[in-house]
Amino acid sequence: MTNDSMKAAACSVEGLLFDNWFDPIETALRERARNFIEELIHGELTAALDRPRYGRRGMKESPSALVGHRHGSRTRSLTGTFGTTEITVPRARIEGENRTTTEWKSKALRAYQRRTLAADALIASAYLAGTNTRRVRRALKALFAEGVGKDVVSRVWRKVKSDWDAWNARSLATEPIVRLILDGTVVRVRLDRKATSISLLVVIGVREDGQKVLLAIKSMGGETTEAWRTVLDDLIGRGLYRPEFLIVDGAPGLEKAIAAVWDGVPVQRCTVHKHRNLLAHAPERLHDEITADYTDMIYAATPEEIETRRKAFIRKWRLKHRAVADSLEEAGDRLFSFTRLPPSQWRSARTTNAIERLHEEFKRRIKTQTVLPSAETAAMLFWALLASGQINMRKVDGWQTLAKKPSDQSIDLAA
Repeated sequence: MTNDSMKAAACSVEGLLFDNWFDPIETALRERARNFIEELIHGELTAALDRPRYGRRGMKESPSALVGHRHGSRTRSLTGTFGTTEITVPRARIEGENRTTTEWKSKALRAYQRRTLAADALIASAYLAGTNTRRVRRALKALFAEGVGKDVVSRVWRKVKSDWDAWNARSLATEPIVRLILDGTVVRVRLDRKATSISLLVVIGVREDGQKVLLAIKSMGGETTEAWRTVLDDLIGRGLYRPEFLIVDGAPGLEKAIAAVWDGVPVQRCTVHKHRNLLAHAPERLHDEITADYTDMIYAATPEEIETRRKAFIRKWRLKHRAVADSLEEAGDRLFSFTRLPPSQWRSARTTNAIERLHEEFKRRIKTQTVLPSAETAAMLFWALLASGQINMRKVDGWQTLAKKPSDQSIDLAA
């Protein structure tokens, strides 16, 4: 077969692939959608005027009926999950005070509305799933005959922003939060037409029933004390009560900010982050040995076993590679604050994995967009993935014992 014949065959297959996928059920439903929408709006106007088209008002006048008259109709284009259709919308003039009249407005079909809310939700969901605007247009072209342009996605996104602003301002006074998990991640955004790295500071709360909930996400220049203090002050300003337990990644700026607002609250340093720190202080040939010793210590069954293995770890690595022992001692008792909780909670209290998993899912969704449009878009996109149900958070392990307060006893750090 020659190259020309192969190209012709390919074009023939491409032209037939979807053109012949005729679905009579889908086609009939889309044709009926127009009649249903028109009948819905006509019924709304009939109820508002308390009389049918070309009819007179009944003897028993409804107290909620409006005084007015119909005056023709206009054609509107409406796009929904049923596709795009042309509909005829009735018009009416409503009498007000001083015999002035105003145009009747349908509650079912808002003024200037060109898409249904379900269509907007579909566009937003496709975008949140990690599809950029170009791919959204291609993916939804079969549903929306006119396609979905960048301006449409932008308008839908602006609607999402109004919900985002309300979420950021909501009161936290009624949230029964007993534990906080705090961590940050770095993303690339466009700032002054240049790709710039910023930090997203994320706070997850754990309610009394064990359910995790996103409390705050702020875009900042870095994880400095001032940046974290801004986040914590905002939470306190919106009514968040003093938590009983905190889980952090070990960033110095965060720990200083916590000490300034919640001094005395037990703080757990993430054991996964500390493991990475230990490996960074040693040559690669020692990594397996360090990991084995560290795992035996952190995942011991009782506080007494953890204490014994910690002392053994310090003694061994002071002689073998002192930088590793010094790094472990730097964390102090905050690396073992989880032992002050019931053992059933240890798994969920040892690490910031709850946030780390969100970071990974977030970056997986945006990998088609190497650089996000702005810092605010990055924070809003992170929130929207949770608010829309694209990402779900389950209860923490050991939630049944969350009512028990952390004990005051900590392990002995003497080695």
